[in-house]
Amino acid sequence: MPTQQHFDVLIIGTGSAGLMSALQLSEDLSVALIAKDKLLEGSSYYAQGGVSAVLNTQDNFQSHIDDTLSTGNNLGNEKAIRFMIEQAPAAIQSLEKLGVSFTQEQGQYHLTTEGGHSNRRVAHVADKTGKSIQTNLLQSVKAKKNIHLFENFIAIDLLMKSKQCFGAYILNKSNNEVESFIAHKTILATGGASKVYLYTSNPDTSTGDGIAMAYRAHCNIVNMEFTQFHPTCLYHPHAKSFLISEALRGEGAKLVLPNGDAFMHKYDERLELAPRDIVARAIDSEMKANGFDCVYLDISFKDKDWITSHFPTIDKKCTSFGIDIAEQAIPVVPAAHYTCGGVQVDINAHSTIENLYAIGEVAHAGVHGANRMASNSLLECIVFAKACANHINQSIFKHPHSNFDDWDASRASPSQEKVMVTHLWDEVRRIMWNFVGIVRSNKRLHAAQMRLSQIQNEVNEYYHLYLISSDLVELRNLITTAQIIVKSAISRTESRGLHYNEDCPNTSANIQNTIIKL
Repeated sequence: MPTQQHFDVLIIGTGSAGLMSALQLSEDLSVALIAKDKLLEGSSYYAQGGVSAVLNTQDNFQSHIDDTLSTGNNLGNEKAIRFMIEQAPAAIQSLEKLGVSFTQEQGQYHLTTEGGHSNRRVAHVADKTGKSIQTNLLQSVKAKKNIHLFENFIAIDLLMKSKQCFGAYILNKSNNEVESFIAHKTILATGGASKVYLYTSNPDTSTGDGIAMAYRAHCNIVNMEFTQFHPTCLYHPHAKSFLISEALRGEGAKLVLPNGDAFMHKYDERLELAPRDIVARAIDSEMKANGFDCVYLDISFKDKDWITSHFPTIDKKCTSFGIDIAEQAIPVVPAAHYTCGGVQVDINAHSTIENLYAIGEVAHAGVHGANRMASNSLLECIVFAKACANHINQSIFKHPHSNFDDWDASRASPSQEKVMVTHLWDEVRRIMWNFVGIVRSNKRLHAAQMRLSQIQNEVNEYYHLYLISSDLVELRNLITTAQIIVKSAISRTESRGLHYNEDCPNTSANIQNTIIKL
C-alpha cells in the first residue's frame, strides 16, 4: 500500500547542491534526501574542472564579476553574481573542512584557467574535482542522524495546496509504489536537462525533472533557451560523450582540423579560451563546412609525465580507446552540457512558490546569464546551497503537516506498449538535436514546436492510462522541458550567448530574461 512520510525538509537530488544543503541545515530538522538513481550518480560526480574563486593576490572579486557578466553576454544578475563570487573563498574553505583536498604546488593552490576567465582562479582536485567533492560530502551526510537517505526514488510531482508546496509524490523504484513525502520545505536539487538532446556529456539522470515539476506547479521558469554545448567531448563510438576538460585548453591545448591546421583564430582573438558558446559554434561551423565528423584537440606538445600528473582521468580514458594523448590529438565534438536557465529563485534560493527552493543547475538565480563561465557551476551549487539552508534554518515551523490523499492508481493498467515510451524518448532527443541545437532558425524551431506538441499529447494519454514507471516519469519530464526550451527560444528574437538564431543574428540592445509559466 502507498505510504506517507513526514519530514521538516525534503531535498530532491543528491548532487553537490543537495548534499551541501543537507549538511548546512540545522540538526534539529528532520531531512529526507532523495536520489533518483545511485547516491553519487549525477553531473556533480563527473565534473572534472573545478571551483572558481579568487584565491591569489593578482586576482580580485571585480575581475571575476566582470568576466562572469561578459561571458554571460551581460544578461546575468549582477547582485546574485557578486554574492556568489564574494562567497567563493569561504565555499572553498567549507569544502576543505569537509575533506576535499584541492591540488597544490609549492604550498599554494594550483589554479588553472578556463574559457572566459582573465586570471587563474579555478581550484581543482586534479581532473576529478566533482568526484572528490561528492564522496566527501556524502561521507559527512551519512554521519548525520537527522538526514535520511532514499536511494532509487524518483519524484513525480510536487504536492501543492493553496499555491504552496508541501513535498512531493515520489516513486519507489524498488517496488514501483508511489509514496507521499510531506514536508514543510522542499528543495529541488535535481540538476539540469541536457539529456533532452541526443548527444550530451551528462549522465542519464539529467532529464529536467525539477524544472518540469516546478513548471507544472505554476512556478516561473527562466531563460531555458540557453543550453550550453561543451565544445570538447571525446568522439568515439563507445565513449558516450566523455568530457574532455576545458582545463586542457587552459594549459595550451590547440583545436585543429584533421590536417593539423588551427582554426580558432578565424572566430575569436581569445582563440581556444574564448567562451564556450563561441568555441562550440566555431567547431560546429568547421564540421558542417568541411563535412568532418569531428575536430581534434592537441596537447601532445606536453610530455607524458606532465599529462599523467595533471589529467590522469582523461589520459586513462583516452588510453582505453587506443588514443595516446602525449603522441596524438584527441578527436572531439560538441555535446549538450549545461542548462543555464531554470526555476526562478532569489538570492536565498527561494522560488516563486511558497516553501519551494531550487539550487544548483535546476535553478536560475541569474549567475550565468546567456552563457555559463567555466567552473562557476560547482561554485553556484555550494554558495546557494548554504544560502538556502540558512534561510530555512531561520524559518519558524509552526504548523502541522498538511493532509494529502495517497496516490490513486486504481484506474491505471499495466502497460502493454512500453516500446512507445522508448520510441518517443528517442524522437524527442533527435528533434531537439536537429532543430534546437547549437545553431537555430525560426523554421526549425516552429517545426520542433509542432511535433513536440503532438508528442506531449501522446505522452499525456499514455501517462493517464497506464501504471507509472521510472521511464515514463522521465519521458513526461523530458517532453515538458523540451517544449519549454523551444518556447523560450522562439520568444527570444535575437542572438545572444548560447542562443544563436540564423534569422535573428544580431544582439538586441534591450536586455531581457525569457520567463515561461504555465
